[in-house]
Amino acid sequence: MNTLISGGCKNGKSYYAQKLARDMSREGGKPLYYIATMIPGDDEDRARIRRHLAERDGWGFETLEQPRDLTALLDAPAVDKTGVFLLDSVTAIMENEMFRRVGPGRRGSGDIEIVFDENAEERVKADMTVFAKATGNTVFVSDGIYGDMGEYSASTEAYRRALASVDRALAETCDRVIEIAYGIEEVWK
Repeated sequence: MNTLISGGCKNGKSYYAQKLARDMSREGGKPLYYIATMIPGDDEDRARIRRHLAERDGWGFETLEQPRDLTALLDAPAVDKTGVFLLDSVTAIMENEMFRRVGPGRRGSGDIEIVFDENAEERVKADMTVFAKATGNTVFVSDGIYGDMGEYSASTEAYRRALASVDRALAETCDRVIEIAYGIEEVWK
């Protein structure tokens, strides 16, 4: 059963999703995969990754590093497509696809250059939908950042609109849609 879990940042979505995926795996006797999507950019990101690894320790997850091109996992020989997948997060894949980090920068300074890809939305939407239909047992985690109020740059607004579009497509594709707010579950579908 495909499930989309959404909500605000740091509201317990990841832990909730981990328990749900683990339970699905146990009930179905299926392999359990964690699709890690974050490309760490700073110490806070690295700390979040360490915290998530510690939370999953001993739960039976096999970690698959896939920050872009989600559907490539469907052709990976070591991956059982009938397994249970936890993709954390849609938000990170959207960022990785829309704002590609390349380096060194044009000036040869060694700095990372960010290249904006305006076609990322449709590609990510298609990848998520294809993956959900091919596996049938994926828990997708996404941050509902598109509801935040404020004025943002054009590229940030494009990202927020794209993430909302991808989440809508997933909500249509998934069997369940759950919102987590302050650790409280609201089932929408």
